[in-house]
Amino acid sequence: MIEMTIESIRVSLMNYQRVVILKEKDGDRYLPIWIGPAEADAIAVRLQDVAVARPLTHDLLRNVIEALGAGIASVVVNDLANDTFYARIMLALDGRQLEIDARPSDAIALAVRAKVPVYAEESVLEKAGVLLDQESGELAETTEAETPEPLEGSSKTKAEELERMSAFREFIEGLDLDDFDKRKG
Repeated sequence: MIEMTIESIRVSLMNYQRVVILKEKDGDRYLPIWIGPAEADAIAVRLQDVAVARPLTHDLLRNVIEALGAGIASVVVNDLANDTFYARIMLALDGRQLEIDARPSDAIALAVRAKVPVYAEESVLEKAGVLLDQESGELAETTEAETPEPLEGSSKTKAEELERMSAFREFIEGLDLDDFDKRKG
């Protein structure tokens, strides 16, 4: 598992879809995940420390988990299948670890409230991770040597996977990523 940070939440100006951009904590890969507007707002509210009068849904979930005596340990983006990301919320309860299936957007919204780490499985980063050219801020081209081979299957499988992932690449290429570093300033 690779620890990730939440780089930003972006809105495509072409179709107004939201995407949360995760970045490797100690690396250069980014993981873009499409999310709904409500989940984007839930993540942004907490990241920007906006005070709300009443608990939002993810605040309620955190409160229920804690009231039942469990703790949120971390969240993991653990799979990508058929263009759908999957996540797990890792709970600690009475010395046991429980794994709860979740949408990545909900898991991330919960993680920012509980201030716990967000991880991604290496296999997910291999399929959907992107590199940005540090000078231009645009997607960097990867060479065959940099592109990991699939763990199983043939070059046909790899070509099919790349074709399915093309929608993600087109979406990311349509984003304005110029202010990645400006946000940190």
